[in-house]
Amino acid sequence: MEGEKVVTMKQYSNEEVDDDGRIKRTGNVLTATTHVITVVVGAGVLALAWAIAQLGWIAGIAVMIMFSSISIYTYNLIADCYRYPDPVNGKRNYTYMQAVHAYLGGKMYLLCGFIQYGKLAGLTVGYTITSSISMVAIKKLICFHKNGHGAYCKFSNNPYIIGFGIVQILLSQIPNFHKLTLLSTVAAITSFGYAFIGSGLSLAVVISGNGEPTSWFGVKVGSELSREDKVWKILTALGNIALACTYSTVVYDIMDTLKSYPSESKQMKKANVIGIITMTVLFLSCASLGYAAFGDHTPGNILTGFGFYEPFWLVALGNVCIIIHMVGAFQVLAQPLFRIIEMGVNMKWSRSTFITKEYPNRIGSLTFNINLFRLTWRTIYVVMITVMAMAMPFFNEFLSLLGAFGFWPLVIFFPIQMHISQKQINKFSLKWCVLQFLSFVCFMISASAGIGAIHGISKNIKKYKLFRYKQ
Repeated sequence: MEGEKVVTMKQYSNEEVDDDGRIKRTGNVLTATTHVITVVVGAGVLALAWAIAQLGWIAGIAVMIMFSSISIYTYNLIADCYRYPDPVNGKRNYTYMQAVHAYLGGKMYLLCGFIQYGKLAGLTVGYTITSSISMVAIKKLICFHKNGHGAYCKFSNNPYIIGFGIVQILLSQIPNFHKLTLLSTVAAITSFGYAFIGSGLSLAVVISGNGEPTSWFGVKVGSELSREDKVWKILTALGNIALACTYSTVVYDIMDTLKSYPSESKQMKKANVIGIITMTVLFLSCASLGYAAFGDHTPGNILTGFGFYEPFWLVALGNVCIIIHMVGAFQVLAQPLFRIIEMGVNMKWSRSTFITKEYPNRIGSLTFNINLFRLTWRTIYVVMITVMAMAMPFFNEFLSLLGAFGFWPLVIFFPIQMHISQKQINKFSLKWCVLQFLSFVCFMISASAGIGAIHGISKNIKKYKLFRYKQ
């Protein structure tokens, strides 16, 4: 796939190509910052108010700032590893996995691939769950609007999960990532839409004087919450925050758009700082306003947990934005997974017509190709994701599990190990010990958050009958 972008010197002059023979990149700090902000603003932002409610003002704000500060440092390490072995003049690494392979070898490369693509697959499950919750929320809004806030308005998520799955089966036949530009752009715009709607509605509650009491230390232990459950919810909250800070899977895709002077690493470092600071301000605003509005009763998702009923149309619009974003985001995450599988299969069975042959089709003015293997395997993948989403449609716990699964290895461990290899830092030197200590602390946080998420999912699965969950 990478070969598709390579050009020959016969087609372009030396002034029109970069050092790797590809058409000159034109990106800069501003465009990279925009990409960073677009990627990190997702449905997870709506869970941050719940997370800060579990941790309280002191720990909640401190944890968000801590995660953001660590992320700036480690993403800058990742930026330095875009080229190998020299950060300025070395050979480009077009993907995160390539960088891991260059600096850490084949075994780490395989481990990175398993984690990276496993997380992408997990996120497609999470996005399917999120979209169905928003669809049900719109139906519940209509029910409450007609029958009053005390009416019985519970509906199964399953029809909406299946409907989302059918849409994704159709969209999954888009042949590759490069054809997703329009879909991705619309998804990015709507992500800001629902983030600002959620924050704005929370601010309106606070300004009107109807906000709920809050605490420096989060939800209080008492008759409604045991000390044990408090601990489990704190761990889940840590995972929610960790997920919100992650964009490592696309950082090299962003860097590969940057012009070569000044160096890509210098530009990306500036973009990391500006992007993560902007992200942190947005996250703190959304989380703090949500907690100030709802206090101990802050819902897991401030737009679907029915802290807001009115204005009816604005809450519904926020949920429509979530659904549109999830439709596009599913494909943005699934296409790299589709590509890696199909590349491997094509290399293994290059003579199979079932795998390689394209059948041209035309409907009116629309022309497209159908590949039988692509049609079959992508359909099976989406069906499997749909079934998994129907089996455990639990928003916060699933987000926490994904955050815990990806944060330590992708944001902490691999960047630190690549930095040690690149700078040839001596084992047991002071800097080596400090870096390993940072990695160990973050590992313990990720492991604890993962255990909390698994506990929450298992508890919910015992409480609800599989495939019969109603929201």
